[in-house]
Amino acid sequence: MNDAALQAGLDPATLSDLLRLAGSPGFDRLTEQLRRTGGCTAPIRLTGATKTLDPATKTVLHAYNTDAEPGGVLRVACGNRRASRCPSCAWTYAGDTYHLIRAGLVGDKGTPETIRDHPRVFATLTAPSFGPVHNRPGDRPCRCGTRHPEDAPELGTPLDPSAYDYAGAVLWNNHASELWRYFTIYLRREIAARAGLTQKAAREQSRVSFGKVAEYQKRGAVHFHAVIRFDGPDGPATPPPAWATLDLLTDAIRAAAARVRVVVPAAPAHGVGQDLTLTWGTQLDIQPIGAFGHGEELTEQAVAAYVAKYATKAAETTGTIDRPVGNKEALLLLNVPDHPRRLIEACMDLDPAYPDRRLRAWAHMLGFRGHFSTKSRAYSTTLGALRQVRADYRAAQQRTALGLPDPDENPEATLLVVAHWAYAGHGTTPGESWLAANIRRDLQHNREHARELRAELSELEGELT
Repeated sequence: MNDAALQAGLDPATLSDLLRLAGSPGFDRLTEQLRRTGGCTAPIRLTGATKTLDPATKTVLHAYNTDAEPGGVLRVACGNRRASRCPSCAWTYAGDTYHLIRAGLVGDKGTPETIRDHPRVFATLTAPSFGPVHNRPGDRPCRCGTRHPEDAPELGTPLDPSAYDYAGAVLWNNHASELWRYFTIYLRREIAARAGLTQKAAREQSRVSFGKVAEYQKRGAVHFHAVIRFDGPDGPATPPPAWATLDLLTDAIRAAAARVRVVVPAAPAHGVGQDLTLTWGTQLDIQPIGAFGHGEELTEQAVAAYVAKYATKAAETTGTIDRPVGNKEALLLLNVPDHPRRLIEACMDLDPAYPDRRLRAWAHMLGFRGHFSTKSRAYSTTLGALRQVRADYRAAQQRTALGLPDPDENPEATLLVVAHWAYAGHGTTPGESWLAANIRRDLQHNREHARELRAELSELEGELT
């Protein structure tokens, strides 16, 4: 068995389980279930039954029970957005985020195309310095005298860890969402001031919409990428007033970011000797977003792709772990690198001083406790709406396969679905995990191939025209 495992590139436990699955009567159905999850790494297992009834006659049109499924369970995708936990579900989440952001730039999913004429920028708000770190400052060497390659592990780590403000760094992360909230408040005030209007009058004439995503820098500090857009008073369907220009928006963003202050009280017993005044960093980047195909450097498609890229990543990109950790000793067992380990330890040390901030609970996130992807109400569609479209499509496929009537085509043909589901666990066996990984790889290959074909067709159409 061990020789066969080595020849197949599998460990004996995985190979043994895979042979067991291949010889089971439900292997084809198991493969189908895993494919329907997209090769999910940790699918949720459900037990239960459903009945589809004709409410008029009480006739059972279709019945389903998990008793006949492999293992007596139905496997559904976990839906985790983290690429480190489930690449398959993270790909779906990134795709939804891409369409959400793109819809607010080009007009789609219920947002009018006239949105492309609204002033909009792509802004990046960063954290201040907590001490010098190894970096790649253009063509110049780092402060340490070394020209670091792009993949150097020391990038983002302090030049002098003993002098680095670890307490300030994690407290800043922990309050980053408050900094953003105050920024949006001050932004509206700065817009009104520059327009020569009261805040009430400015709100009656315009609206500011945004979609943002959080990203971790290599030093472990959170920063935000945001699409910020001017709309009319009723949102994207109405044009902004003449005074709502790109220059006014850019100036207001800079002024609002400079005004933000969040004060954290001192905790001398825990190393915070005086009140901390948290602010945004000086590296504020604001770029106008151009319409796709007009030759601008920053296009709508590029912005949507950039935001979606970071929607599935979190603190694990800095070398930390992607789940809560109980104590400092576990960090050594998990082999967490020195810099993120110190940040996590700072969260644990500061937790008693700020119990309402739940620093220990969010230590694995280096203190950050906000949502990674957020938007204002009127920016565009919602993730829930996008997921509902996908669910409706699959439901329509299921009705067609079972020969059930379509309520959209025949409103009188209503159906009553009675269902009962129970949670039966999550995850896969070693053999199922191998199958899911191969399914995920094949799906990714097909997507890349389809993307290349679309690019070739687009290029060919351009040559013909």
